[in-house]
Amino acid sequence: MKTRIQLFFVVFVFLFALVAAKAFYIQVVNKERLLAYARSQFLRETREYPNRGNIVDRNGTPLAINVQIFNIFTFPRAKGPEFRKQLQTLAKVVPELPYNQLWGKVRNRTKYTWLARKVKLSERQIEKIKKLDVIHLEAHSDRVYPNHELASQVLGFVGIDNGGLSGIERFQNKKLRGEAQVVRYMRDAKGRPVKYETGIATAAPSEDITLSIDKELQSTMETALKEAVTHHKAFRGGAGVIDAQTGEILAVANYPSFDPNVATEYPVENRKLAFVTDPFEPGSIFKTLTIAAALEHKVAKAEKRYFCEYGRLKVQNHYITEAESDKKFEWLTVSDILKYSSNVGTTKIAFDLGYPKLKQTLKTFKIGEKTGIEVSGESNGIMSRADKVKPLTLSNISFGHGVATTGIQMLRAYAAIANGGYLVRPTLIKSDESQIKKENRIISESTSKDLAKMLVKAVEDGTGSAAKIPHYVIAGKTGTAQRVAPQGGYEGYISSFAGFPVNVTRPFVVVVYIDNPRANGYYGNVAAAPVFRKITQHLLYRSKQFAPFAKYNAESNAKNMDAITVAQSAKVSVGPGRMPNFVGLDKASAARLADSLNVQTEMTGFGVVSGQSPAAGESLVGLGAIKLRFHAPSYEE
Repeated sequence: MKTRIQLFFVVFVFLFALVAAKAFYIQVVNKERLLAYARSQFLRETREYPNRGNIVDRNGTPLAINVQIFNIFTFPRAKGPEFRKQLQTLAKVVPELPYNQLWGKVRNRTKYTWLARKVKLSERQIEKIKKLDVIHLEAHSDRVYPNHELASQVLGFVGIDNGGLSGIERFQNKKLRGEAQVVRYMRDAKGRPVKYETGIATAAPSEDITLSIDKELQSTMETALKEAVTHHKAFRGGAGVIDAQTGEILAVANYPSFDPNVATEYPVENRKLAFVTDPFEPGSIFKTLTIAAALEHKVAKAEKRYFCEYGRLKVQNHYITEAESDKKFEWLTVSDILKYSSNVGTTKIAFDLGYPKLKQTLKTFKIGEKTGIEVSGESNGIMSRADKVKPLTLSNISFGHGVATTGIQMLRAYAAIANGGYLVRPTLIKSDESQIKKENRIISESTSKDLAKMLVKAVEDGTGSAAKIPHYVIAGKTGTAQRVAPQGGYEGYISSFAGFPVNVTRPFVVVVYIDNPRANGYYGNVAAAPVFRKITQHLLYRSKQFAPFAKYNAESNAKNMDAITVAQSAKVSVGPGRMPNFVGLDKASAARLADSLNVQTEMTGFGVVSGQSPAAGESLVGLGAIKLRFHAPSYEE
């Protein structure tokens, strides 16, 4: 038995040695020859992303979708009569691919060759091509933007391989494309190409992206921008809307724009979202932040008065003047300085404040820092890092010169004023999650309220009159800054407006700028404020925010309510046991009044009550339901 065991041991050791020797021969001695043989059997390998995720707006409306297209290719090793015959058949099946063109592509080729890429084929054409042995099809998804230029700078576009090259397509490329499937073509025993796919079962699927963008609002914004840029013969315009609670960007655009379906036909300048990527000197809309710093550091209050030197103040060897030479202000309160946009007054506030304190507040607003929005190429802006600056520099910074911000930075800054003092992070991805949190507070609630009141006066009685919307209280600030010329120095102006409606149930902010208006006026109130009004008006009326017609006092509130009542008395009560007058009430108020009477209502339309049945004054005895007809309040264009 012992002899047998020893014999078997020797045999197994010998066999193992043979296996090891063979493995050494294959992997070391004969390695290159075998690799060369393997490569000779390998015809092609490609990584495919079969179905790129869709991009939709906040309401699920498609913004970027896919359609199926095909790539046609061949392996033209042997180009005999049969090969030519199949090329001729392909030319008949797909008339867009004439035989001479196909033959020209393969005549001098022996390896993998494209015959056509991104071709749309019918089911009948596909079936016929599949019968051709030497012709191969690859199904792909082709990116289509059904709304063409709408939100194109946000969406971006893809390349020929369906990879994102700009915008959300690039920023979210990994999620949108999913995980690759590897497709290989190997040679079989007869030399024919055989398709082999890997990773189909295990590949991570692509994801759809839901943006915070509202398609209808985006369309209104782009139309308004186009009209303004055209009317004022400007270089371009930009605008953005932010939900001041969630940080969601409801709309953002620049004009001119481009069609991502044919992106390469447009200049590069049109394809970028300059609202995020290109800084500019903001001008007087920046004064709000200077005054915010003065309020926060308790250097000044709204009622504090400054002597404004009759509109001319010498600082170092330069004179600070007002934007309009005929403005020769004497004593102005801080509130009036913002209302009338006094450069001299703002300079004096800044001198009282000092640069360290101003810089500290600007840092809390994150001026000079990226917002982190989901767009490649976002700019930091330009903000001095020095701890001390000369008086002239401090003066310039206080009213928005000598500092450069992006549109998205100013949108974020004004959102903090609109929402009670909280800094939110702008996002293009739908979230609905409030960012109003203790750790996000950057200014006190009292400061934000004081600023809002000052900004309201700037619209109602100051430089922002073109931003007024009947029946609403609008807070806002105009800006008209000198424009930095490409060759250096200054050339032209950038007109801007930043603002928001106050007392609305869901605060939002709109920032607009018109870059280099050369006709029909260039001041912020002339070029930018009307665009703000159109955008804000659309959002307020469409979202049915008719309840907050309140002003800051009862007297002005009564005037507003009187302005929207029609035909009948503004009094609601007409006597006990009688039908009250609902005309002029919004839906919420009408519902409360009906509940107090313990009667049902049938409501049609939206806005405020324009008609009712039964009429006011009729008896309530035996009453069934009250029929109320609603219409949007009329307003001037």
